[in-house]
Amino acid sequence: MRHGVSGRQFSRNTGHRLLMFRNQVTDVLRHERIRTTEAKAKEVQSMVENIITMGKKGTLNHRRQALAFVTDEDVTKKVFDELAQRYATRQGGYTRVVKMGPRKGDGAAMALLELVS
Repeated sequence: MRHGVSGRQFSRNTGHRLLMFRNQVTDVLRHERIRTTEAKAKEVQSMVENIITMGKKGTLNHRRQALAFVTDEDVTKKVFDELAQRYATRQGGYTRVVKMGPRKGDGAAMALLELVS
């Protein structure tokens, strides 16, 4: 039984799933929008928000935690320098998921995960 276990499995083992999430979080922070499936976008959204919140706090410990999760050091620098300033007065809600049509190949529900301006 999986009482109290949250999150989707996506038919992947734990290591693959976590690395997929890390790559998608890095891409959202780098390009400020990605096109992915709706389920993946909903899972990645909270992780992106946590990284931006770490950037707003700005301590050395938070920088190290962000570096441990984000796969690119330049993206982490962008979070702490640019995005933290952009969202300084915002109390959360840094991302939005915009639903798009189904994917042509398999009909999967697609979505656009983007940072709010």
